[in-house]
Amino acid sequence: MSETRYLEPGWFTRNIFNRSVRRLTRLGISVAGARELRVRGRKSGEWRSTPVNLLSAEGDRYLVSPRGATQWVRNIRSSGEGELRVGLRVEAFRVAELPDEAKVPVLREYLRTWGWEVGAFFEGVEKSATDDDLARIAPGFPVFRVLAAA
Repeated sequence: MSETRYLEPGWFTRNIFNRSVRRLTRLGISVAGARELRVRGRKSGEWRSTPVNLLSAEGDRYLVSPRGATQWVRNIRSSGEGELRVGLRVEAFRVAELPDEAKVPVLREYLRTWGWEVGAFFEGVEKSATDDDLARIAPGFPVFRVLAAA
């Protein structure tokens, strides 16, 4: 696994699934805890949006990218901030990217919560995997702690 790992979404995911979840989220319907993530483009400065699963674990909140170094990951690394939206509720936030050695419990909880949806992106690693297995794949899965806006 590497930090450059990226699994591009297929046509169905891009044009049907993501758009449907985004529309429902904008209407205030959070599908399995989904949010609309909005991040400014690192080159254009324009708002970009995508549906994400916001993980709450042990009093903290996290954004995990099961597809690797996606565009939203690259943009949020550049800006360090974004917005989460459900309906009319918009929450501005900052992020702190977790180092690989801190990702294991977050990845396990993410798989426990959304493995049914994103398990295929984890290449056979499941919530019951050993810490060593999760540590081995950690570099390919960006994880961000969501912090209050400055």
